[in-house]
Amino acid sequence: MQVTETLSEGLKRGFTVVVPEPELAAKREKRLAELAKTMQMPGFRPGKVPMSMVRKRYGEAVAAEVLEQTVNDASGKLIEERGLRPAMQPKLEITKPGQESDLEFVLEMEVLPEVAVPDVSDITLSKPVAAVAEEKVDEALKRIAEQRQSFKAVEETRPAVAGERLTVDFIGRIDGEAFQGGTANDVDVTIAGEGFIPGFSEQMEGMSAGETKTITLTFPEEYGAKDLAGKTAEFEITAKSLAVAEVPAIDDELAKAVGLESVADLRAKVSEQISREYEQMARLKLKRALLDALAEKAQFTAPESLVEAEFAEIWRQVEAEKAAGNADPEDAAKDEDTLKAEYRAIADRRVRLGLLVAEIGRANNVTVADQELQRAMFNEAMRYGPQAMQVVEFFRKNPQQMERFRGPIFEDKVVDLLLGQVKQDEVSVTPEELAADSEA
Repeated sequence: MQVTETLSEGLKRGFTVVVPEPELAAKREKRLAELAKTMQMPGFRPGKVPMSMVRKRYGEAVAAEVLEQTVNDASGKLIEERGLRPAMQPKLEITKPGQESDLEFVLEMEVLPEVAVPDVSDITLSKPVAAVAEEKVDEALKRIAEQRQSFKAVEETRPAVAGERLTVDFIGRIDGEAFQGGTANDVDVTIAGEGFIPGFSEQMEGMSAGETKTITLTFPEEYGAKDLAGKTAEFEITAKSLAVAEVPAIDDELAKAVGLESVADLRAKVSEQISREYEQMARLKLKRALLDALAEKAQFTAPESLVEAEFAEIWRQVEAEKAAGNADPEDAAKDEDTLKAEYRAIADRRVRLGLLVAEIGRANNVTVADQELQRAMFNEAMRYGPQAMQVVEFFRKNPQQMERFRGPIFEDKVVDLLLGQVKQDEVSVTPEELAADSEA
């Protein structure tokens, strides 16, 4: 093939490729001969069909097949021989189809820039360190005990107070008409507890078993059922029984109930868990600081096509959040051109940082094993609770979807590699400061 470079400007490259027609003709004839060996037609023995008939039946299809394969092979050979690394799928235009003439096509692309692996030994990061306070352990133990609470029926007839549980029947009506999903029997409601429409459980305080009461409340504007959102409803509630919570003592029996030997073991386990949570928060801060430092070292031009693709995704999210009423308040006072310029700068930074992280990983032979993808998939599935196995089955039927985990895993492995190379100065902070920084 003949290759002529037509564009070399920054990261943009363009080529005109010509493949001689005799080469195409030879490939077509070879393919037709292969088909002739198995072609069957009435009146002819297998493999003995005249080539003219083979060409008549398969000529157009073979020509298209040879054209596509030749273009793919020639493009791949050009990219390999010239050591090009396309940033995105190259653009290809066939200018001469290669039938009764040479095949000619134009190949244009943006290539990845040369990225030097930076020296990170001059980076110093502040690592926040928070001690696990005894009161935090006490609070966690209290939550564990409350999670294992049971309810004991109250025999006497008396008004319910906040925190106690009423078992009720209720009928909901809007404009006097019962609505779908608004009627239920034997429902356990914790007075002033969560899980219901605001005002529902709170208005049951003071009710006694056997009492019937009608309450009025308004569904939230963002309520999931659109036909009920923002509407006012009346609920006729009949209290059937009252129960009070019994929270187990924080002792050896509680520890044994969760699989440990003693309350001392339980305290140690809880303290260890809180410490791990603090470490995860600290690592998140370190990771952000490290990526900020790396971004300063990523002083090269990013491929425009990658930046535009990243910007398009960012802007799609911005528009979606705006439509949902969750736009960033700081964006409200800015015009669209200003916002687009700011988000395009963010896109450019992300692309440069991503290319730098990828090059650091490549230079250090960082890879993501199939077992790591499997583990990430199972962790993702666990987030869906009872539907976890359905999620696992989805990934098994669509293994290509597991590739979504490769990028984050690769990035974390590179971050861990670099955190072992940079300087870290420990800074004592309170748990509240650490948590607030993580949320920010």
